[in-house]
Amino acid sequence: MNDLKVEVYKAQEEGDIAKLYMLEQRAQDELSEDEVMRYYSNILELALERLTEVLEKAIKMDINEVQDFATLRALYEYAVEHYSAGSVHDASALFEVLSGLSNSKEFSKAMKIHQKAADAKITLDDFINEITDVDKTQQNGTFYVSAFSSKADELFNDSKTGK
Repeated sequence: MNDLKVEVYKAQEEGDIAKLYMLEQRAQDELSEDEVMRYYSNILELALERLTEVLEKAIKMDINEVQDFATLRALYEYAVEHYSAGSVHDASALFEVLSGLSNSKEFSKAMKIHQKAADAKITLDDFINEITDVDKTQQNGTFYVSAFSSKADELFNDSKTGK
């Protein structure tokens, strides 16, 4: 376990979110519940620091670059956590930020759909069950929900017409 803690500490010191995700399963297997919670808090803290840097530089993240990918994943998980907890306003704001953060059109479009669902106060369970295509998302191999049913189009049309 000491080796894991050394690796985690080194990754944190280097701001290497991707390395922390690579160590994720070992952390879950070897660390106490409190340590795992701190582990994820550290990932989020690093992602928020990276977000600040990106916003200050007014640049887009490259989803194909490993650290940007890991940062987007951490921020997405944070947004979904808010959504899951029923904090739809906070989730919507986070999805909006995410939609403009990446150079990936697919990621940005998916985040806009997430945002519209949160704005419409659709629960996360209903969003997953009614608006997403979980099987296709799994086939896509993305860390975020990337495939949607035809109800996603309805959600966009409703938001444009003010329904």
